[in-house]
Amino acid sequence: MKRFIAAILMSVLLTACGAELSVEQQVIASLERMEEAAEEGRHLEFMGYVDESFSGQSGVLDRRGFHRFMLFQINENRRLRAQFFPIHVQASITSPDTSQVATRATAQFNILVTGGAGLLPERGQLFAVDTAWVRDGDDWLLSGANWQPVALQQ
Repeated sequence: MKRFIAAILMSVLLTACGAELSVEQQVIASLERMEEAAEEGRHLEFMGYVDESFSGQSGVLDRRGFHRFMLFQINENRRLRAQFFPIHVQASITSPDTSQVATRATAQFNILVTGGAGLLPERGQLFAVDTAWVRDGDDWLLSGANWQPVALQQ
């Protein structure tokens, strides 16, 4: 009887583990991995989530410029930290086939970025961010981003 119950539990666990994540969950997971890489100073890992065709700040930054920007932020702030606020993801289906698989998505969110050399942050800024994402196989890559500081009301 114990083996029967164990077998049922194992099959339930395996079924739960096999459930495919939604586009929203996948994009948020990519953002979280990017956050972790940036906070730990792993700029090459961070850039692994950025598409070759990246365009940022309304076309001012290409992928190389964005990489330089991130390197500067990581080098300037030994303790770089980020906190996302509600992330809203919208998937779009652009493939002409009938599989109806989302190949593009957008995500909007606010992010609080803090940094400094010591344990406590020396500076910080809240940004409103609009991003574009493209599916590359099983991965979601950042293909565009525009951000602007959020003015805090006094």
